[in-house]
Amino acid sequence: MSPSNCALVLFSGGQDSTTCLAWALSRYDRVETIGFDYGQRHAIELSMRPSLLAKLRALSTDWKTRLGEDHMIDLSVLGKISDTALTRDVAITMQDNGLPNTFVPGRNLLFMTVAATVAYRRGLDVLVGGMCQTDFSGYPDCRNDTMQALQTALNLGMAKNFAIETPLMWIDKAATWRLARELGGDALIELIRTDTHTCYLGERGALHEWGHGCGTCPACELRARGYAQFIQE
Repeated sequence: MSPSNCALVLFSGGQDSTTCLAWALSRYDRVETIGFDYGQRHAIELSMRPSLLAKLRALSTDWKTRLGEDHMIDLSVLGKISDTALTRDVAITMQDNGLPNTFVPGRNLLFMTVAATVAYRRGLDVLVGGMCQTDFSGYPDCRNDTMQALQTALNLGMAKNFAIETPLMWIDKAATWRLARELGGDALIELIRTDTHTCYLGERGALHEWGHGCGTCPACELRARGYAQFIQE
């Protein structure tokens, strides 16, 4: 157990955040979750969250005991001021600045700041997010340096001692699948495979070997490639 035994997990309903939630439930006495409706194109992920939380509780008596309140926050203003492929019905492309147009500027910064505000009120000292610098699309707000700087800013600005934990920061998607199996066995793997949502286009459709999705967007390709590597081990 961590000396600080209360955590708030940024939980979108996707593969990474579900793995992070399982990670937190294996470490902290009390775990709450927070999700954000920011007008995302793949809003289907939000509809997956309640059933995912219920099924995670059912996987383990300990997890059921530790998993507390869920908070859903309306951040639709972010979608209104963004012009990206995740907030508009446009094709996914690379931009002149070298970043894909799926990058939503300020998203993770805003998410963590709002999460810290909720954690302050709820008495939670650890913020857990699925940011990853190994398998990512070049998003600058997923980098370890960004999260460390944000942790410093939040603690200075709120006179607190929050810890930002990013258990996926240095691992690839195959290792993320592997971590899920270590945390919850085949039952958690199957739950992530069938019930989480990753596809940028919000496509549920057919169930592929690696899960639901269009199969061609960057998120689906990354998830599928990681799963293929995982099952070959």
